[in-house]
Amino acid sequence: MRDVLVIPFSPEESIVIASDNSGGIGLKKDDVVAVPYEIVSYYAFRVAMMECIAASAIPFSITLQNFCGDEAWAALTAGIEKGLIELGMAHIPLTGSTESNFTLKQSAVGISVMGRVKNNQYDDELLCTDQTEIAIIGQPLVGNEVIEQEEAVAPLSLCKRICEMPEVNVLPVGSKGILAELNMLFSNRTFTEASISCELDLLRSSGPATCFIAVFPSYRRGEIEKAAGGYFHKLFVK
Repeated sequence: MRDVLVIPFSPEESIVIASDNSGGIGLKKDDVVAVPYEIVSYYAFRVAMMECIAASAIPFSITLQNFCGDEAWAALTAGIEKGLIELGMAHIPLTGSTESNFTLKQSAVGISVMGRVKNNQYDDELLCTDQTEIAIIGQPLVGNEVIEQEEAVAPLSLCKRICEMPEVNVLPVGSKGILAELNMLFSNRTFTEASISCELDLLRSSGPATCFIAVFPSYRRGEIEKAAGGYFHKLFVK
């Protein structure tokens, strides 16, 4: 099951809504992780955007909920615009709101991405078969690691490219880790640490979706491995 809301819109299409939030990360004195607001919004945006495009939706609008103060708005929107440019989607409109009546002690941001999907393209029932292969693209990182090991973070543009490949299913990995997300993906299989192996930590938080799961038939492996390069990590099912 994907972490999106799917609302039937017409006999042909549905609306997909994907969201992410960030708390305690920013430039306020009591924040846990100190980073510029452009980085905060970029990573929150990429989570919501990756969830949306992984559900085969075409994004058409973005909303920003800003609890960092008026002075943070320009940097927050700049981070989102950076992500849109990376995806070639700079035309998508952005709106939102700022909490300006009260000042919070810690930074907080919420971002939602809305998209349209053809009803015959959205499938939330994925089966694991003998021909199914699984890879992790990127590495699970959280907190300051996201900045310090940026070279290990799966690029947003790479996620879009792999999402567009035929017969490939993608699921971003969040704070619950690879194993938890994997068990949300297949309707006919439950995995344990003992039943799969990978060079990556399967239980570690992936923070702002620094990696994602790619599921594909075995004959697609070469194409995906070539596209992903060093970001490709094979997951073996025992």
